Amino acid sequence: MSVVNADTADSFVRIFTRLFDAKFPIHRMKPLQEYGDNTASLAADNTASFNCRRANQINAPALASPHANGRAVDINPLEDPWKDLRCKCWQPGAEVSGRTEGKGKILEGGLVWRTFADEGWIWQNIDVADYMHFDTGYPSKPYAGPATAPSAS
Repeated sequence: MSVVNADTADSFVRIFTRLFDAKFPIHRMKPLQEYGDNTASLAADNTASFNCRRANQINAPALASPHANGRAVDINPLEDPWKDLRCKCWQPGAEVSGRTEGKGKILEGGLVWRTFADEGWIWQNIDVADYMHFDTGYPSKPYAGPATAPSAS
């Protein structure tokens, strides 16, 4: 289960139904609150959406953040890490930071990427590598739906 904004709920269900039907592995999906913080959730390979942000958080303040507004999702963090510029390191780890085929990995043009793109979502909508992250736009605003007709994949 993942917490999302009501305006993204139908799209979220279509996306994850398509990924489930295609047998794409989602390793874990629990509310972030079960982990206490985002770092623990990422380390547990938890796919999660809603994530509170501080008003003064430099990388995604609360009003602008897609995660804080339930309009973003991080999928399989261990397989699809992000580059944290504060430490110049991969989070939650660098073991699979290379973008090669692999179970649970997201690749540009691949199944997960196409599925989200068909619904109008954006992959890694920031200036650093963030392979786990999809959102509906930054700054966060109500989900507008797909821009084009879904592909036949």
